[in-house]
Amino acid sequence: MSAASTVEPLAFATRPRGLGVVALARFARRPLALVALVVVVGVFAAGGLASVLAPSGWTAIDLTQTHIGPTFAHGHIFGTDWVGRDMLVRTLYGVRTTEEVALASALLAAVVGVVVGALAGYVGGWVDAVVMRIADLVTAYPAVVLTLGALVYVGEAYPHVLILIFGGYMWAVIARVVRADVATLRAHDYVDAARALGASDLRILVRHVLPNAGGTIVVAATALVGQIVLIDATVEFFGYGLPQAIAPSLANLVADVVKFKFGLSNDIATTGLGWWTWFFPGLVLVVILVCLNLVGDALDAALNPGAGSA
Repeated sequence: MSAASTVEPLAFATRPRGLGVVALARFARRPLALVALVVVVGVFAAGGLASVLAPSGWTAIDLTQTHIGPTFAHGHIFGTDWVGRDMLVRTLYGVRTTEEVALASALLAAVVGVVVGALAGYVGGWVDAVVMRIADLVTAYPAVVLTLGALVYVGEAYPHVLILIFGGYMWAVIARVVRADVATLRAHDYVDAARALGASDLRILVRHVLPNAGGTIVVAATALVGQIVLIDATVEFFGYGLPQAIAPSLANLVADVVKFKFGLSNDIATTGLGWWTWFFPGLVLVVILVCLNLVGDALDAALNPGAGSA
């Protein structure tokens, strides 16, 4: 066969993968994180559909089914409490309340924190100094102590009150992270190139700097959800959070057992309580926290350019 008849192998052009695709591939290589993501999304979806899955509501009482342990025979998988309320139904509505407070608080904190932190990191100077001193003042107080103080001041807590309190504290956490990232990114060459081409500071910040800080923002916001769930559970366990008279949450379902046991007579406490009334809401709460931590760690490794082969 002559050299002229040989067919050179064709060089196919391959489209380079974007950073988002690379990050997803890194995340997909962590099966434990994928399982955690599926679990937490499933739990949150069940909570969001609580009114569809359990249309009778969390206040439905059946005095003929009081204090029944977990059983498939009576249809009470999580058992019933001392007045015949189904604990699975109450847990579903508790998940709904917990996720509403946590997700809304994290969203509020992320929006405020990103705006404030980005301006501080990009503008610098006195704006940076003032914003960071305010953030230092906010984060100087422990989150639980600040939340307890705010709840004592405002009185009875409602979901929107908790959202404002958590968002009013957690924005400082996001702002500090975003400010540090933006301050580093503004010194890159592409920022100088965009400025030389006549782009305004607002356009540079929105179109170039913030997209490159997106990984940091996503990881920080994901971590906030778990932190808010934990802080909310802590303050409600002490009896200063959302009362069950307003709405059940996973934390006040567990805390209600403690208040019931130590606030009433020994006879009622002995006959009216069962381990299942606090175990299953507490178990779901722990599962949510563990899964959020696993997902947050995996996102951090996937979106961090230094993750290498992670």
